[in-house]
Amino acid sequence: MNLPANLRYTKDHEWISLEGNIATIGITDFAQGELGDIVYVEIETAGKALDAEAVFGTVEAVKTVSDLFLPVAGTVNEVNPALADNPELVNTDPYGAGWMIKMTVSNPADVDALLTADAYQSLVG
Repeated sequence: MNLPANLRYTKDHEWISLEGNIATIGITDFAQGELGDIVYVEIETAGKALDAEAVFGTVEAVKTVSDLFLPVAGTVNEVNPALADNPELVNTDPYGAGWMIKMTVSNPADVDALLTADAYQSLVG
């Protein structure tokens, strides 16, 4: 399982990368593996300010639909346009081309409270 050490993680299987106060968010390699083949990503929260742990969208796999939870509070700026035509990018490159949203984080220090790669690894086994 791929867990980049430079990212932070949530117990709900999202990852976050922070540059200044702009975060990029997606789901982990573990999560995409558990979901299986992803066929649709629905995110309709662009432009909205949301609290930490709020649902920012859903991901649909062949056999299930799963909510996506925001790791920290902030405003969703952008949804990955590539996912509309290629949702399988979440399976093939979850930490790269398969990112889901970019957002302005309300309090960048909140990211430090999320799980490190080692802590997430312990959570998922």
